[in-house]
Amino acid sequence: MTGKHEGMENLHEETKDLARVRQSLIEELEAINWYQERIDASKNESVKKILKHNRDEEKEHAAMLIEWLRANDPTQDKMFEEHD
Repeated sequence: MTGKHEGMENLHEETKDLARVRQSLIEELEAINWYQERIDASKNESVKKILKHNRDEEKEHAAMLIEWLRANDPTQDKMFEEHD
């Protein structure tokens, strides 16, 4: 979370919210990886089905966060449009 370097009290609310969303995105992507590892490791199809559902919900969460970032960070949005 933001504030580790400069102190939360010194940061704009916008900066804090951007950091919250970025950190949440990191956590959602980690969760996707963890679910995928568990899916690969499990031999039980009913367990796999549940884990796949959970993984896909995390993907939805990640997409929601990316959409928010694009709407609230013009430079980040530009990078999505222009990257090569």
